[in-house]
Amino acid sequence: MRLCFLVEERYRHDGMPQEVIRQLSAWGHQVDVSRPGRSLLRISDAIRAGSHDAWVLKTVSGGPGLTLLEAASAVGLTTVNDARSIRGVRDKALAAAIGRSRGLPVPTTYAAACPEALAELPESEFPLVVKPADGSSGRAVRLVESPGRLAALGPELAREGMLIAQPYVPNSGIDLKVYCVGGELYATERGSPLGPDRGVRGRRVTLSPEVAAIAAEVGAVYGLDLYGVDILLGPDGPVVVDVNDFPSFKEVPDAAARVGRAVLELARRGTTATGPGNDPVAVPVPVRVPVQMPATVGGAG
Repeated sequence: MRLCFLVEERYRHDGMPQEVIRQLSAWGHQVDVSRPGRSLLRISDAIRAGSHDAWVLKTVSGGPGLTLLEAASAVGLTTVNDARSIRGVRDKALAAAIGRSRGLPVPTTYAAACPEALAELPESEFPLVVKPADGSSGRAVRLVESPGRLAALGPELAREGMLIAQPYVPNSGIDLKVYCVGGELYATERGSPLGPDRGVRGRRVTLSPEVAAIAAEVGAVYGLDLYGVDILLGPDGPVVVDVNDFPSFKEVPDAAARVGRAVLELARRGTTATGPGNDPVAVPVPVRVPVQMPATVGGAG
């Protein structure tokens, strides 16, 4: 197979996707790598029907890669994940609206074009978690304890563009990240970016049936095949706080080979169906939900 990976400079030396690219090449597949943030791409020639079996995106949320992926999709090329599904999760305000409308346990979400607009929120909604609507990898996520703190952060928040805010969900300070690869779910827990254990290496945990079912539903709701979902275990049950279209897959065993096989399978299928907003999107691989119940499952952040 011939594949094209769109890789942002930020991920140029990262294990994901570089290890996947090496694995696919070792299996005898041709992998072209485009760096949309740096390379001059002759779109009229590069993006054409039959040029590649699939295009794969690993870029930052606000980078140019998604536009190129959408162009590939527009001429009938298979993309991983589907470009329209990626757009639906990279805009965090849009993702919240889609998730709530489809019954996912997404917290109440406010969107604001400027931080001053968030000042309209009643004090009862604080503390808030505020982050950029196009954020990724925990960038610029802030816990805002009070209206006074919100006002103090105003100039800093103004640099982030569109913002979303959600009431803080009390939790243990541990994030639960669930990855879906080739229809299999893998879960890790790690210190929250808002807690004292931020940056602590994650560890594999077993999923409860309730959390596994939510994680599987995320793929169906957003039309994703390869994805990660952040889930908090709050006082009222699991809450979905973020969805990522091509995460790091940290702690997934033999991740490069598993992701590589999933990419090849998606490239072979190349079929379409109806996804969020009734747009045609790639058919998500059916997710096999674990049925075992662990004694405990790590909380969130």
